[in-house]
Amino acid sequence: MLIFDAHLDLSMNALEWNRDYTQSISEIRNRENGLTDKPDRGNGVVSFEEMRKGNVGMCVATLIARYVHQSNKLPGWHSPEQAWAQTRGQLAWYNAMEDKGELTQIYDLDSLESHLSSWENKGDTKHPIGYILSLEGADSFYSLDCVDVAYESGLRAIGPAHYGPGTYAFGTDSDGPLSTNGKALLKKMSEYDFILDVTHLSDTCFWEALDLFEGSVWASHHLCRAITPHNRQLSDEMIKALLKRDAVIGMAFDAWMIVPNWQRGISTPKGLSVNLEKLLDHLDHICQLAGHTQCVGIGSDLDGGFGKEQGPYDIETIADLQKIPDILTKRGYTQSDIEGIMHGNWLSFLRKHWA
Repeated sequence: MLIFDAHLDLSMNALEWNRDYTQSISEIRNRENGLTDKPDRGNGVVSFEEMRKGNVGMCVATLIARYVHQSNKLPGWHSPEQAWAQTRGQLAWYNAMEDKGELTQIYDLDSLESHLSSWENKGDTKHPIGYILSLEGADSFYSLDCVDVAYESGLRAIGPAHYGPGTYAFGTDSDGPLSTNGKALLKKMSEYDFILDVTHLSDTCFWEALDLFEGSVWASHHLCRAITPHNRQLSDEMIKALLKRDAVIGMAFDAWMIVPNWQRGISTPKGLSVNLEKLLDHLDHICQLAGHTQCVGIGSDLDGGFGKEQGPYDIETIADLQKIPDILTKRGYTQSDIEGIMHGNWLSFLRKHWA
């Protein structure tokens, strides 16, 4: 079954983790033997080969570079201009992968339908994976003129915040209102018909953004606060508000979001029984609130700063996303429901948005 994954940090892994996704997963892991600079060394689960094995034919792929003020102790770049340069480098990597035939950019309805048709008819041949470009955290915009440049480069979705306080909005583990710049960013986004990604927005900024932004909204990689209490998660009230906006919510695969009481560097997926069943409990919860399945999809965030050591234990590589349909079938989901969850709901969202 075709899979649409709404959140993969491909370029971050290529440039900051120094992973060559054109290699096999075993080659990527072996290259990292003995490295300790990142917590997930040797545990990555994504490569282009594994995406093709799992029929992950489309994804939302990110640009991400956090700017941190001197008082902010989070890791990040020390000026927005440096962060902007990092995203430009990430864009150059995507372009290089297009030149190699690994990826193809999707940016409007025509390119979407063209890719879907060619992917369906690819046979056994290696085929470029379709990607839609999204910005995770907008602090790399050192001025709103950057929005114009980014749109021309193919950027189609923006999440104003990431972790902590930002130039435009407050993110995870912080809270406060949208800044004047943040409100101006939302207005600029409306002019270009960007998709607003509410992922990582603080509670206050979430509600303000929904009030101010009249365009299309999605939550690319989120789970439920009712199951795993944390400000990174969506409350039931937030989920209901997103349902009213015809949003789609992507299920994230980070273990600490799936189950309560995860301790980074101490807990293990098997120790806390973190598997796909536990992940799909979150999907069930959202579907019960909605009364239908058209509002959920996959936004795995695999290799998003974590690997096998902090993901469902039944995910060896991203190809194992293909285990999800069988689990959903056993839970009573119909074939139509499952096709929607695996790809159709995201495609319907984009067709409506780009129409």
